[in-house]
Amino acid sequence: MTDPAAPEERTSTMSDAFDLAALLAQRGAERYELHAKYLNPQLPRMLHTIGFDKYYERAEGPYFYDAEGNEYLDMLAGFGIFGLGRHHPVVREAVKQVMDLDLPDLTRFECPPLPGLLAERLLSHAPGLERVFFGNSGTEAVETALKFARCASGKKRVLYCDHAFHGLTIGSLSVNGEDGFRKGFGPLIPDTAIPLGDLGALKRELRKGDVAALIVEPIQGKGVNAAPDGWLGAAQALLHEHKALLICDEVQTGIGRTGDFFAYQHEPGLVPDLVCAAKALSGGYVPVGATLGKSWIFEKVYSSMDRVLVHSASFGSNAQAMAAGLATLHVMEQDGVVDNARRVGDLFRERLAALVDRYEMLAEVRGRGLMIGIEFGRPKSLKLRTGWTALQAARKGLFAQMVVVPLLQRHRILTQVSGDHLEVIKLIPPLIITEKEVDRFVDAFTEIMDEAHKGSGLMWDFGKTLVKGAVGSH
Repeated sequence: MTDPAAPEERTSTMSDAFDLAALLAQRGAERYELHAKYLNPQLPRMLHTIGFDKYYERAEGPYFYDAEGNEYLDMLAGFGIFGLGRHHPVVREAVKQVMDLDLPDLTRFECPPLPGLLAERLLSHAPGLERVFFGNSGTEAVETALKFARCASGKKRVLYCDHAFHGLTIGSLSVNGEDGFRKGFGPLIPDTAIPLGDLGALKRELRKGDVAALIVEPIQGKGVNAAPDGWLGAAQALLHEHKALLICDEVQTGIGRTGDFFAYQHEPGLVPDLVCAAKALSGGYVPVGATLGKSWIFEKVYSSMDRVLVHSASFGSNAQAMAAGLATLHVMEQDGVVDNARRVGDLFRERLAALVDRYEMLAEVRGRGLMIGIEFGRPKSLKLRTGWTALQAARKGLFAQMVVVPLLQRHRILTQVSGDHLEVIKLIPPLIITEKEVDRFVDAFTEIMDEAHKGSGLMWDFGKTLVKGAVGSH
């Protein structure tokens, strides 16, 4: 007679045979070879070239650690994902709890409580917005907003701003202001770029009568350029006159990054028609994207029971993502994370801005909250101009890269150049950093700028290497 417990025993035995820690211990050192062979071949090549080919073993809060136990300060937060730092204990416990509950997730024909609870909590931070669609990423949140705007307005063309970044799927790519990302993927959806802050250009496009919406980052990720004060509200008034919508892409700027819960809230009284969020809402554990909007827009999209599934996502609203989002918002509210981002961000920018008069190649420090741009510019002295000109002739952005590399290699601080052909470093650290981390960065940055302004030494030797690499890539 067959033992009814046998299948369960077999399943347990099979599961026990998989040991992830052992697999990583055995094959983890092959990480760069595996990527080169099976994934994007240019990623390991690029990392080797600039000396970023590190072997990180673990992470906690705003720090990474290598196999030797060396500590690295994270000023990227996974491009903004890790607002609470890595492995926040409250979020991790929430994900464990939801897995242990054995919920009947994604039944498709049920209304589970977690999505409604997360929507309620999220909307409490966005007065005037009334409904949420949950997807799995920032680009999905943008795709949703584009579809909803076209459906609700009955028009098809979407305006976007020069230098914008809204994602890399086809709809999002169509409103991406960086030609390098668009090249080779056309034809795209017909859309039109206008300069950030230009009301005249917006008026000219709206007069054509076919504009569904304007999508805009309140602070652009590329270059860390903010919309001028009052421009978003004025733009929305013009859009509404022409029965078009304002979409604010807060995938990177939202969930506390700029010292307000959403960056558009810096402009008093402004309520966009649609808002895109993602990244930090995940708590760094389970991807989640959210499109917040006004009820009438959702009612246009979901206009009848026949259209109940006209826009959906297979993994959208899954229990693990919803639990991570709820735990993230709980921590942010309980621990005053948004206030910390504002307070520490103001201190950070003040400390860096105080260096502008000291270094002739430091042109400007800008941003809001813990989204900070450090821009470099052409020096006045002849000695420094010679090296600067050589770098610019090879490729714009190489001086910023000359700063980023020693920050990692000498000071174990991870940063990034804020876009191709830009002399701007962007800092988007975890929102939980303190004055201690500010001190560490400013001290390291000051040391590197001191060396750079000597006009010789290891830093400029590395610059010559970058020039050769840039020339060789043409």
